Amino acid sequence: MATPRVLVVGIDGVRPDLLPLLDTPHLDRLAQAGFLAPVHVDDGTPTMSGPCWATIVTGVGVAKHGVWGNNLTGNRLGVFPDFTTRLAADHGLRTFAAGGWEPLFLARQGGPLFAAPGRLAYIAPREDTPQAWEECDRSVTAEAARVLGSGEDLDASFVYLGAVDETAHFLGCGPEYRRAIETADGLLGQLLTAVRGRPDARTEEWTVIAVTDHGHREEGGHGGRSPLERTAWIAASGPAIPAGAAAPELRHADVAAHVYAALGITPDPHWTLDGRPFPALTPQTV
Repeated sequence: MATPRVLVVGIDGVRPDLLPLLDTPHLDRLAQAGFLAPVHVDDGTPTMSGPCWATIVTGVGVAKHGVWGNNLTGNRLGVFPDFTTRLAADHGLRTFAAGGWEPLFLARQGGPLFAAPGRLAYIAPREDTPQAWEECDRSVTAEAARVLGSGEDLDASFVYLGAVDETAHFLGCGPEYRRAIETADGLLGQLLTAVRGRPDARTEEWTVIAVTDHGHREEGGHGGRSPLERTAWIAASGPAIPAGAAAPELRHADVAAHVYAALGITPDPHWTLDGRPFPALTPQTV
């Protein structure tokens, strides 16, 4: 039997309404091989990166994981850990996380969100500017592509790209923001190329999920309740996701639930996940 693998690529702050207007061939192919579906950030979740990413990678909402802002202090991640930590600790699987935003990966600002993946690659931006964040994302992608393409036995991985969000904060959602989305799509392509080029690619079945956490107002910024801020998206393909499937109704918490299902793991009821696997996938008990 083929070995299941999962890659989740988190691209921060990408508005779905702009995607049809942009040159994003890698995201387009991912959607054609499976789906790209809008996600409504529920009314109880602040449209901020911390809460949304916490929901995405833990599979539970803010009332459980306790992340209410970009400072993660007061969280309950020890009870509701991210999927890379839970899979490594509870199931002995090999996991990997990479990115450059401190609260996700370091013990700063109440973090880390990714508490104990089997392998971690943190690369800090040299300064807080769109240009520095693009350099950071390129470095993160290069390292992640090296690790993913090496043939290392990695069951589940998460790669974070932050430049799109930073560009919107500094420059609004104009031409620079749109270019940043296209650049991020190119980085997604590098990661997919690394996966396809693995030495054992023929004996592996990969589920790939790309996801954003929130949108942006036209002038840049988020945290409010406008439709532009509250609308995110998930794109995914994999062995149990029909190509060209109609976009299902999804929630952020479904991402972690689908990671477990794609690996054939039935969640323990004590995890009290709020998410469920994407439609058409039936998990196996292990």
